[in-house]
Amino acid sequence: MSIIGIVAVDRKSAIGKGGKLPWHYSADLKFFKVTTSGNACVMGHNTWLTIGKPLPNRLNLILSRRSEIELQPSLLTLRSPDDVLSLYKYLGCDLFVIGGGKIYTTFLSHIEKWIVTEVPLTVEGADTFMPANYLEGFKVVNSIELGEGLVVRFYERPGLELIA
Repeated sequence: MSIIGIVAVDRKSAIGKGGKLPWHYSADLKFFKVTTSGNACVMGHNTWLTIGKPLPNRLNLILSRRSEIELQPSLLTLRSPDDVLSLYKYLGCDLFVIGGGKIYTTFLSHIEKWIVTEVPLTVEGADTFMPANYLEGFKVVNSIELGEGLVVRFYERPGLELIA
């Protein structure tokens, strides 16, 4: 069980524009689905609004102080990062931090691994970016190509032992 940040970034670490993902790559969406299925995903309110419905085969954790989120199967609204971290101890699965920008910043010190899809473009007018130091202290342990110019890099903190 790990806390894993998963993100797609452009060449300048942009992740959003106008409250939305500024690109659409089916290979990246398929990779995200396969990677996160069967686990828990924590997201902020704006990311939840962008997705619009619970991600199937995942526990969807919405970090929000707003109360208008409708109760749905596989969806929990939590009020604080501590609530998410307390629940994580009991989940028995990985916890994926899936965005947006504020959520990545909030969980930055708790993320043990990163899965970063590098998108081969620069988004004009992007307004949401990854924290400048988000990969500080991590090293690349693997990479794969998804096609369409997409490269996924897997990062871990040196000294983090994998438990099989």
